[in-house]
Amino acid sequence: MKSNTQATVFIVDDDDAVRDSIAELVESVGLQTQSYDSALAFLDVLEPGRPGCLVLDVRMAGMSGLVLHKQLNELKINLPVIILTGHGDVPMAVEAMKNGALNFLQKPYRDQELLDSINDALLQNGGDELCARTQDSFEENLSTLTEREREVFEQLRYGKSSKQIAVQLAISPRTVEAHRYHLLHKLNVSSVKELLLFLAGQSSEK
Repeated sequence: MKSNTQATVFIVDDDDAVRDSIAELVESVGLQTQSYDSALAFLDVLEPGRPGCLVLDVRMAGMSGLVLHKQLNELKINLPVIILTGHGDVPMAVEAMKNGALNFLQKPYRDQELLDSINDALLQNGGDELCARTQDSFEENLSTLTEREREVFEQLRYGKSSKQIAVQLAISPRTVEAHRYHLLHKLNVSSVKELLLFLAGQSSEK
């Protein structure tokens, strides 16, 4: 993730409404997206080595999402993949995971579940930087939070849900989720659970 090239969330789905919905959600938290209506359209413009992740529908006309994923593996393209399907079943989930999919989500997905998966994928694509995190770097990252992000952070550290935070701060749950996504990204953690574990570790060291 520490790169001069901004990471991109690539969306491949043959349903226009689904593509637009995912793009709107992802862009609402400040991430860059590119959308394609078929696996072949994505392959035509694929740039190996470009940072990002792939949100991929399973059932599409022409080449299926699972076949596209296999081709990416054969081409040795290290792009984390999140599989989406409206017709999920256990064999497909098993096959996707065997091919190295980071997550398998069934439509209709929850917005935060998808954002969390994308965050995990982008952090994975960034390498092992999290292993070298120190107290100093965490405090430095913490100082980059906006005032509203810091308010959300203070609520998260006490285990509050997005709905509870929304009521507390008099904003919408979706706005809370956007702030939550931004602050997790700035703090270089992949989830609220990881953030709380890190904060617990800090407390035990004092």
